[in-house]
This record gives sequence, structure tokens and C-alpha cells, in this order.
Amino acid sequence: MRVTPPIYLSSDTPRWMPRTEADLQAAIDGGLIEESNYFDAKKELVTKGDNKELARDLASFANEGGTLIIGIAEDKAARTFSLAPQSLDGLAEKVNSVARTIPDPPLNVVTAEIPTDTDKAVGYLVVQVPANPQAPHMVDGRYHGRHDKQKHVLTDAEVARLHARRRVAEDDVLALLQREIDQDPLATYGSQSHLFIVAQPLSGQHDMLLKLTSGPGWNMRLAEFIDRAYTTELNDALAGAQIAPDLTDAGNGFRRAGGAARATSNLGEGRIHTPTGSSTDEHVVELQVLEDGGLRLYFTRFSDDSEGEQMLFPAVAVSLTRRLLQLTLAAADEAAYRGGWSLAVGATRLGGRRPWVSNRWSSWGETTRYTQDSYAQPTSAAWAEINESPAAVANRLVGRLLRGLGVEQSFTQALTDPEKPTES
Repeated sequence: MRVTPPIYLSSDTPRWMPRTEADLQAAIDGGLIEESNYFDAKKELVTKGDNKELARDLASFANEGGTLIIGIAEDKAARTFSLAPQSLDGLAEKVNSVARTIPDPPLNVVTAEIPTDTDKAVGYLVVQVPANPQAPHMVDGRYHGRHDKQKHVLTDAEVARLHARRRVAEDDVLALLQREIDQDPLATYGSQSHLFIVAQPLSGQHDMLLKLTSGPGWNMRLAEFIDRAYTTELNDALAGAQIAPDLTDAGNGFRRAGGAARATSNLGEGRIHTPTGSSTDEHVVELQVLEDGGLRLYFTRFSDDSEGEQMLFPAVAVSLTRRLLQLTLAAADEAAYRGGWSLAVGATRLGGRRPWVSNRWSSWGETTRYTQDSYAQPTSAAWAEINESPAAVANRLVGRLLRGLGVEQSFTQALTDPEKPTES
């Protein structure tokens, strides 16, 4: 179930969620509606010029987050607002199309329709722009931001500050990734390559997933949580990409520092490797779910012996990254969190190994041996982007690895989001 995030109007009104025409009228009557760093109103979208202006509005909000409501007119001279309902037919699609096609990089927004009480075909469109970790966004060759009651072209110093903020977030998640690699419980066991995936909320409560990871029934809740990574749509996109052990093979629950985990039976209490002498002793998968919202995925069969050498499974990097992004959305739903995420994918024991590709994921070009022993790639994404364009996020995380192996063309479908309707 999706939860529409509340609207931030000001420090005096930090949470407001209009659901009816009466809610909007009450806000106008109460003086809550006014342009600010976080809020703007627009009467209508008619011309292509309106589309460009809308793109600038959306880009300006993306730096810190904000909300635009279409269908509210402003009398600038009198400094008053009034309801001006618009046709809702295709309006949300038009706004989403503008957000995806005009700003660079593209934006994802969250829209909600509020029909009038007398005619459901007309009404108001609430457009929420989450703070985007990829900000700033360019429109017509300029970066845009908001200051007080209006948008403005960002100065060089403001652009540099936003880029620096992004680098800090990436450095932080790389440190989390390195911590997982340093704590690899099978670091000295066997010869398979290992895969690590990290997701960490950029903001939010320190106990945002406490109800999921503790209390009676926590183990079963984690099992059900993992099942949420297996949607029909994602299963179809990843058909044939699974290598055992699967995430659903993580059948044992364990308490972990800061949260809980589900893991295969050969990774026991205290993350101690417990081989039994079977042929699958080196095959481990573990999902850690932390109280603060963090997710950690650990997989030790990123390669296996084939044709007398260890060969890599690039399909695993693609499929598990997509699965973890789906679980990131599930974690956000659990906590009603709509903030941004820091993400990273890493792998070890790669040097000199070449990819194994099945008929389903066959490569059209020549594969190559990987020339470095490790891989680490960070990115950040707003909730709306993970929700609307998860393949694009996954591509940022694993694309460089696939290109280094010469197999990127094999995964075009799994790393391309379905096209959405557009409005001219």
C-alpha cells in the first residue's frame, strides 16, 4: 500500500495533507496557502511555455523538496488565492512527462488528484517533489533553486554546495559498504566471488523499522518482508536470472547488531560460518534489516567453478540489486518514509575472472576478464525515483561492472524501465 507523503508548508505547518476540495478551501481561508521555499500554487498548464516554467518549478523544488498544487489561482496584487479547478484528464500524465523529459537529470514526482465535490472530472493536482539526492537539476542550461517566495538561478557557489552534498552522501555509503566487506564472514573461506549491496535512508527516524525487526513474530515478518521483493512484474523482468541460493532460501532468522537478519543455515548465530561438508557450504545469502532502516545484502556465490575456473555470474548482480531496490520500497512503506536513499553495490575476488552467461542472458559481443579485484559503486536516489524508475537506479549501480565484463547488452531489458504514457 502506497502512502502519500504529507505536505510541508512551513515550520509552523510542517505536516498538511489535503484530501478534499474543502481542505484546500480551508487552507486558503486560514491563510496557509502562500508561496515559500517549499510550496507554490499554479492555476493551469496550457502552453508549451507553461511546460518549461513547470520544469523550472520542479527543478527548483528538487534541491530541498517541495509541493506544487495546480488548480489554485493567485491574485498577486491582492496577495490572495482562490480555487480554480482544472480538467484532470491527462493532467498528472502531463506533469510526469515534463518532469521526466525536460530537467537534466530527469525527475520523478508524486501526484495526487483531488476532484471537486460536484464534478469528478475537474479538480486539483497535488504535485510533490521529494528532495532529490541527484540535485541540482538543469533546465535550459541553468540550475534552479528556491529562495523565500520565488525560484531563482543558482549561483556557482550554490551549485558547488549541492554537488558537495552529493559527494558526502556517496562517501558515507561507500564507508558502509567497506564495513560490510571488512566484516565478510567468509573472507578467507573458499574461492568464490562475493557480492555486497547496501541501502541506507538519508534521513528518517533511528528506529524506523523497529516494529519490523523486533517483538513477537519478528522472524516471520522478515520472511514476509523478503517475499515483497518478488512481484510479478519484477519476476518477469528477471526471468532466468536467478542463481541459487535465492533470497527466499534465507530461511533462518537471527538477531544482529542493530537489527535482525534472515540467512541460509550455513551462516549461523553471530554471523559465524558453519560448514557441514556439503557441496553448498560456500553458498551463503543473508539479508540484514536494521532498526534505522538500513538494508544489507550479502551473497557469496557471485562466481562458481565452470570449465576449470571461477566464472562470474553478472545476472546475479542485476537481479539482486533489483530485488534489494524493491525491498527498499517495502522498507519505506513500513515506515511511511518518503525521503532519499544512499545505495552501493560492491564485489570482491573479481580479478582475472570472466563472466558466465546462459542462453537467456547471452551476450552479443565478446566478454572479457575483469581487470580489478574489487568493485564499488555508490549512488543516491529519491524515493520517487526508486518507485518509478528502479531499473535506472540499478543501472547506475551495476552498469559499470557489466561494461567492464563486456555484457551490458545482455541486460538491457532488466535495466530499462517500461515507457510511461507521455503528453505533448
